[in-house]
Amino acid sequence: MELKEFIAFLNKLDDNNIFYKLNKVRTEAIMVDVAVPGQRWEIEFLEDGTVDIEKFISDKDMYDVSELETLFKEFSD
Repeated sequence: MELKEFIAFLNKLDDNNIFYKLNKVRTEAIMVDVAVPGQRWEIEFLEDGTVDIEKFISDKDMYDVSELETLFKEFSD
């Protein structure tokens, strides 16, 4: 994908009132984090022109504050 197409993609997100943030995780890519109800998309535009998309879809369950302990128990170093 060329820069012109990338900018057109961002403009289309804006035109459709879809929330996004720009991010950089890999040295060879720009990431667009998209948040829509029940989902988060990580769309990476790589320097070779390819596009990688990873979707995170909610399980629709809601948790109380006690779930924060799970976060630290399972993901701390």
